[in-house]
Amino acid sequence: MCIRVGSNNSQITTVLHGFILSTLSDFFPKIHEVTKCKCNRSCALSVHIDFVGLRAQRQLSGVEQVDLSPQSCDLGSIQNLNELKPGGFYDGLMLYTHALNETMSTSGTRPPGKDVTKRMWNRTFHGVTGLVHLDENGDRETDFALWDMIDTNTSAFQVNTHAGTHEQLTAVPGTDLHWLGGVRPPDVPVCGFKNDNPICLASQWSEPVHTTCWIFKLRLSLCCRRMKLEKELVAQLWRITWEDIQMSNLDKVLRSGSRMTLSLRGSNYGSLMTGDGNLQVFAKTGYYKGNITAIKYTNRKRIELNRKILFELKHMRDVQNEHLTRFIGACIDPPNICIITEYCPRGSLQDILENDSITLDWMFKYSLINDIVKGMLFLHNSVIFSHGKLKSSNCVVDNRFVLKITDYGLSSFRSESDTGKDAHAYYAQRLWMAPELLRMECPPPQGTQKGDVYSFGIILQEVALRRGAFYLEGDPLSPKEIVDRVILGEWPCLRPTMDPQSHSPELGQLMQRCWAEEPTERPEFNHIRLLLRKQNKESRTNILDNLLSRMEQYANNLEELVEERTQAYHEEKRKAEALLYQILPHSVAEQLKRGETVQAEAFDSVTIYFSDIVGFTAISAESTPLEVVTLLNDLYTCFDAIIDNFDVYKVETIGDAYMVVSGLPVRNGKLHGREIARMALALLDAVRTFKIRHRPEQQLKLRIGIHSGPVCAGVVGLKMPRYCLFGDTVNTSSRMESSGEALKIHVSAATRDVLLEFNCFQLELRGEIDVKGKGKMTTYWLLGESNSQ
Repeated sequence: MCIRVGSNNSQITTVLHGFILSTLSDFFPKIHEVTKCKCNRSCALSVHIDFVGLRAQRQLSGVEQVDLSPQSCDLGSIQNLNELKPGGFYDGLMLYTHALNETMSTSGTRPPGKDVTKRMWNRTFHGVTGLVHLDENGDRETDFALWDMIDTNTSAFQVNTHAGTHEQLTAVPGTDLHWLGGVRPPDVPVCGFKNDNPICLASQWSEPVHTTCWIFKLRLSLCCRRMKLEKELVAQLWRITWEDIQMSNLDKVLRSGSRMTLSLRGSNYGSLMTGDGNLQVFAKTGYYKGNITAIKYTNRKRIELNRKILFELKHMRDVQNEHLTRFIGACIDPPNICIITEYCPRGSLQDILENDSITLDWMFKYSLINDIVKGMLFLHNSVIFSHGKLKSSNCVVDNRFVLKITDYGLSSFRSESDTGKDAHAYYAQRLWMAPELLRMECPPPQGTQKGDVYSFGIILQEVALRRGAFYLEGDPLSPKEIVDRVILGEWPCLRPTMDPQSHSPELGQLMQRCWAEEPTERPEFNHIRLLLRKQNKESRTNILDNLLSRMEQYANNLEELVEERTQAYHEEKRKAEALLYQILPHSVAEQLKRGETVQAEAFDSVTIYFSDIVGFTAISAESTPLEVVTLLNDLYTCFDAIIDNFDVYKVETIGDAYMVVSGLPVRNGKLHGREIARMALALLDAVRTFKIRHRPEQQLKLRIGIHSGPVCAGVVGLKMPRYCLFGDTVNTSSRMESSGEALKIHVSAATRDVLLEFNCFQLELRGEIDVKGKGKMTTYWLLGESNSQ
């Protein structure tokens, strides 16, 4: 297609800018590849002077096809193009002569060249090359024709010879010009012909300015981040003062503390819970801001807060994951240097595995194992990088049965050595350590990632067999022997026993890969996660179903445990009540059980029995303390068995003194005198046949005193309460005992009056004696009881 353009030189330059080339000969200089030439020409537009009208001086009614040789690719051979050159020379000469004549006719003299040149401007005339027009700058405005290739095979062009000097682009009706990019170029380039447009000048500077601003913002961001980091380090948000922690008392710790089971003694090592003399160590707990927390003490006397420790503490606050115990803070107040973390009340994985009352199916086991893998995978990808002390006791379970890993990080904050630990406990904790770390004199406190994989393999064996860490079937070894053989690196390597009946073959292969001797042969935790996902098909079920199943299983175990504990509770309750009934009268104990206050009560008539051993001081001096205790225990055990046959209440024993009363707290009328008299005769008969263990040939001499009268009784004290008797009757009974004789029963006149009513006791008058604090008193000897009543 061809379009004539009537425009000035500026517009011609605009059209040429980026889209239109001056001539095809300039655009394709001597190209010899025909195919490449055709492809390039199809995208090109050619601009030429409109020589068609000059040559024929006629209007073209259609489109003239101009054929070019495809082998030449030289558009300069277009016919009659060179004929314009002499015509242009002629028109220029005519323009000059017209301007020279006009200038000379005006001035009359030979004009300067400058005046002749100005006469040529703003002039229009018809020359041999057509209409000639020069603008105010002396530039000729010429009509141009635009050529567009329509056939790349024949190199045919459409030519439009539309005439006219219109300062606009006019298309020939019925033709379509293929602009490059499909968009017509503007008359004036966006940036101007000299790139002096202020918008473009601003855009030229925008890129370096933007780059500079970006660099400045980046440096400013880094500075702000560094300042923020320094501010956080100085703020010490992790720091907790000891006064802010409310320690739990011992009872609360024993009831709610998480058990950290540890076997401290025993020659055979099958489990951390087996062996003689095991001790359960409870994790200390305390309350911080109203929440119960776990407190782990370090064996350091003081902490120097260097930059390394500050970064470790900050990293601990930043690390947050569902399967890691949350780090709450740390206390560095000597001597209470400790780490405060989230508290998990279900105890450690080791507690659960060693508790035979908890049934674990493989779905539950895989759930616990997957929790460990998720926690370690996050830990290995975090700034902490590795654990170093992974073991079953460092895996705790919260209320939602989610396993969380604890005791990670803070390698510089914790104890630097294991001094002060029992040798058995020291080696027991190293059963999870990788061989390459055991062989190091100073292994890194944070461990290695491959070492964590080895520890995970030992935990897998614990979960699968539930027989303790590093279980060896038929070969009971102590922890020290196991560690020494692992360090030695014997072949085949010493590893825990696997039971194909307890786990799948795939899980056994995973164990072997995890505890491989070469660290490079151990898999990464992301690979372990994929392997476990393939083995545990049930993990693909709904997470809620999995949780409900886990809860149902735990509920069943809990019901059995509750039933067992309920029976144990009732048994212990029965024992406690029996003990309480032995300490206090039954009626008084019932009032205390109901939470009632025991009021002091007055009794009009009771009979009190006092006795002691004559010569007990001499026997004690000639015996060891243990022999004295044995003597009193044997004697009073004999007495306690006898008094159960009578309606009496044992008040207390002080040394060799024995005090019994009848008629309280339950009144029995006047029977109290008869019950005490019969009891005294039975005790006296028992003493006559009683043998002292360390002195079987020596006769034990019992001295008894009895008195009847009114008393007041009540419970004294809240801790270790005692049922005590008050009144003159108690003092008189004591005087009857102290003024009596060995192997005799000394009774007062008041008791004699009570006994006479039964008409069955044999009494002998002793006469008047001087009783300390009482003066003259008539007393009697109780000799025995006759068959008649």
